[in-house]
Parts: sequence; structure tokens; C-alpha cells
Amino acid sequence: MTEFVVPPIVPADPSANISDLLAERVAATPDRALFAVPDGPGWRDVSAAEFQRQVISLAKGFAASGIQPGDKVAFLARTTYDWTLVDFALFYAGAVMVPVYETSSPAQIQWILSDSGAIAVIVESPDHSARLDEVRADLPLLREVWGMHLGDLDKLVTAGASIEDAEIQRRRGIANGDDIATLIYTSGSTGRPKGCVLTHSNFVELSRNSAKALHEVVEAPGASTLLFITTAHVFARFISILSIHAGVKVGHQPDTRQLLPALGSFKPTFLLAVPRVFEKVYNSAEQKAEAGGKGKIFRAAAAAAIEHSKLLQDGKKIPLGLKVKFALFDRLVYSKLRTAMGGRVQYAVSGSAPLGERLGHFFHSLGVVILEGYGLTETTAPATVNLATKSKIGTVGPALPGVGVRLAEDGEIEVRGVNVFKEYWRNPEATAEAFDGDWFKTGDLGSFDSDGFLTITGRKKEIIVTAGGKNVAPAALEDPIRANPIIGQVVVVGDKKPFISALITLDSEMLPTWLANNGLSADMTLAQAAVHEVVHLEVQRAIDGANAHVSRAESIRKFTILPVEWTEASGHLTPKLSIKRTVILSDFAEHVEEIYSTPVNTTNVSLP
Repeated sequence: MTEFVVPPIVPADPSANISDLLAERVAATPDRALFAVPDGPGWRDVSAAEFQRQVISLAKGFAASGIQPGDKVAFLARTTYDWTLVDFALFYAGAVMVPVYETSSPAQIQWILSDSGAIAVIVESPDHSARLDEVRADLPLLREVWGMHLGDLDKLVTAGASIEDAEIQRRRGIANGDDIATLIYTSGSTGRPKGCVLTHSNFVELSRNSAKALHEVVEAPGASTLLFITTAHVFARFISILSIHAGVKVGHQPDTRQLLPALGSFKPTFLLAVPRVFEKVYNSAEQKAEAGGKGKIFRAAAAAAIEHSKLLQDGKKIPLGLKVKFALFDRLVYSKLRTAMGGRVQYAVSGSAPLGERLGHFFHSLGVVILEGYGLTETTAPATVNLATKSKIGTVGPALPGVGVRLAEDGEIEVRGVNVFKEYWRNPEATAEAFDGDWFKTGDLGSFDSDGFLTITGRKKEIIVTAGGKNVAPAALEDPIRANPIIGQVVVVGDKKPFISALITLDSEMLPTWLANNGLSADMTLAQAAVHEVVHLEVQRAIDGANAHVSRAESIRKFTILPVEWTEASGHLTPKLSIKRTVILSDFAEHVEEIYSTPVNTTNVSLP
């Protein structure tokens, strides 16, 4: 059994809780800007001391309203400054937040609030309030509903004016490291969400050790980041807490349609994103260049960037010709992309799905080192991550300090350490099934290189076994296909079937530009595009590219383009944009059966 265990850099403190991270930051640098909030066309800084003052004022409001230490308070809101303000106010009040995704359906809201035992909930908007109202009658434990759109946070602050500072200090000191800090429900890609009990030590010890391991990123002078992925997810939640510990200035942009203008004005030094964001940045730039008659230049620049990065990573000499080309393209192409991202981004932390070597090398040559990492809700986000001083594109890096990673006999990744959750809430059977001793069984498959850098090779439950007995990991085919600009999502199918096939959806954002660039009507609907010959040829090209890297038995032999999109709202994607494979295979079972209704002998065929 292959195993890599990295000892912690920072000695553990079993008595520390998350609120200590803010108190320590204020004591060290009270005037340092911890946040910036939108202010007209620009941003207004919020210092560490001012943030703590606001946190304590809101915590007093929770105390005055009857919230007791240990009480569960649900929170349904977008990614804004108020999210982290509420988070820390609840920590200071001694309460336990139960985050709910802003896009959750009434049934999901009902399950999470009911299962967690939440006695209060904060909602951001009238829409959130309306969804809650649909299931309010099924939540007998729910005593309080506060609406941010109704000014209820300000009302709480006013109500808490009579609470003494000493009471908040008492409350924030109650929790020890082993106590529950938050109850985060899994995104439910494989069934009903389970509540993960994450402790104060999970966040405190992981933050302290990660800050040292990634000090070039988070402890650099002037370090800043713009959060736009949902803070209800453990990935952004951890980065928010890590940023307070490390003194990183954080801004928020909940509307991803406004992401580029926000990046331009905020000018972060590092980003946190999922691979789909990097794919869209690349594809948008390529299609914009194509529309301006510079598509050939962009593709040549991309090829030079990837070649340049690969040579650098392998420690090889850059040929003079490539140096000249690279310098030219840096002026014509790369510099413009850097400016679009704010001009100061040096690092980007990527997680939730494989990024792919092509994009990793492309952004590396732009001067943006993408530190791909790996983790789950159950591991408080990161278990492994590439380091600023040593990264290997195509891997998810080595274990973080304080974390151990091993591979079981069947290749399943198992994790133990400071980041591993305590248990599934009120679900001892699932907890027992998830552990082998103190090793958490992730369900993912991977491999190590000799330096302990982990590569994700698939998900155990998603391995397809064809009728011929061939084991196929869908991700190896899906990830490169999804990188194509017109493809939204792809699901590879073929379990117990004679060959591998795929369901494809188109990207409605990128499709009009691509159609116009290829001499077709940009007004074409998804349904029309799904049966258009030129679109099929482009999808075929993407599939051929993926097939080139696998054996014939593993290659996609048939595909169908669906006239719909898979979205979070449709119930087919999780909030972090992962596909809900079982839901898709159930909802589109007829399309799958149609694929296999006739035999196929050719290499690859698309169904109209």
C-alpha cells in the first residue's frame, strides 16, 4: 500500500477555535485591510479591527435573539461580504452555521434544515424567502427567520446593543478544537446530501499549516483574492477562513457575468476557481480572437505557450526560435489576458475536477501558476495541493502538512489528518462505512509519482465495465471533450454495454459566437444546433481528440447531442458544476437506449 504522510509544520493547539484566528489577526495587524466591499465603481477597504467590531455587534444580536452556544443556524445567501460577516458572528456567538446553497430547491432546503435541527435561518432575498415559505410548515423546530433584504441584520445589531462584550468573549471561548464548527451538507451528486461534521480544529490546524505551505501565495505582501464561487461550498469557505488567518484582502463578486469587470477593478494576486472557469476564459479569448480575424494567431500563441511551459517544467533549454515567438505572443496575446484578469494574478488555486495539462501549461506561460489541488467536503476542502515552489501540471500535488494520503489495494485514495471530518451527522452507518480505522475512504481513484504527487484517475463508483469486461474511467474521456468551446457537458456511458458512447450538451454562452465565427446563424437554438451537420463535425473532432489517448475498447463509438442544457437549476449539476451522473442517466435513459438500439462497427458515429 503506497502511503505519503506529511508531518504538520505548526504544532496543534487542541484548545483553539476558529474565532481565535480573527482575534489573532486583529492583535497582529488591526489596520490591515481584510476585505474590500463594492463602493461605486471601486472598492472600499474594511480593516481587521473594523471587521471584528462588526462581527461582535452582530454576535450580540444573535445572543439577544435567544441563540445559544451550540444552536444550529442555517444560512441561504450568495457570495458577498455579509456571508463571512455572518459566519464569524455565529462563531463569536458560539453557534453552528449550516450553509445552504443559494440555488437549493425547497425540498433540499427542507431536508437540510430538518436533518440538521436548525432553529433559525437567515435568507438573503425575497426569492430565498419564497422557497423557504413553501416548506416552512414542515420545519417545526424553526423559530426565527431573518431576511437580509428586510434589513434584519441591522435590526439584530440594534437589538444586541445591551449585550456586554464580556458575554461574547465568553461565548466565543466555549468551543474547543474537537467541537463542531459547522455542518456542511454534501452536494448530493450521488443521492440525498449527508451532513459533514467539521470541527474547529479541522479549520484551525488546516489553515495554520496551509498558510505555511502556501506562504508565497497567501502571506505575500499585498496578497488579495476575489471570491466568486459559492461560499456555501467548503472550498471557498476554507479559503475565506484561511484568508483571515493569513491577512489576505478578500473581495466578493456573486454575479459571474460581472467577473471580468470586477477582476479589472479589484486586481487580485490569486484566484480560486473550478476548471470550468479556466476553460471559459480560454474559450472566450479564442472565440473573440476568431471573431476579430486573429484566430490563427491565438492558436499559434496557445501552442507556443504550452510548448514553452512544458520545456520549463522538464528543465529543458528553450530554443531561440521559441523564445522569439514567445516574446512576440506575450506582447500580442498573453499580456491582454493578464490585463483582463486584473494584471496582478500570479497564482490560481483550482479544485473540484481535473484541469487538464493543456490549460495548466497555457496559464503557466501567461505567468499564472495554477496550483491544482484535491479534496472533498469531508476533508475540509484540500488534502493535497501543488506548491508555489514545486508544482507538477497534471497532478493535484503532494499532501498538505498534517495530512496523510494512501492508496488502497484497488487504487482508492484514503486520507487521514488534521483536515478529516469527525462524522456524518446523525448517520453512524455511513460514518462507519466511510472509514478504515482513521483513514477516510474518498471513493476516488489515484496514483502517486515517486515524489508523492497525486494524480486523480477516476471515481470508484463511476468506473464503467463494458459487456466485454473492459474497465473505463469516464473522466479520462470527458475532461478533454468538455474543453471544446461549444460543448457544455459530457457524460460517457457504456456500463454492461457492447461499446462506449456519450451524451453531449452544448454551451449556450459560447455557441452563438462559435456559430458566427463559422459562418452560421448566431440565433440558432440549442435544438437546431443539436442536429446541425457542422456542429456535429465539431463535436466529432473533440471526441476524436479524446479517443486518440485511449485504446479502441475505451473509445467513444457513438454520441448524441441533446437539445437541452444540464444546469444546477435543472437538477443535473451540483453547485460546484459537477455532473450528477445517476440523475442524468435516469432522466435521459431513453436517449441511452436509442444509442444502443442498433449495433455499430465504425469508429465513431453521431446520432441526429
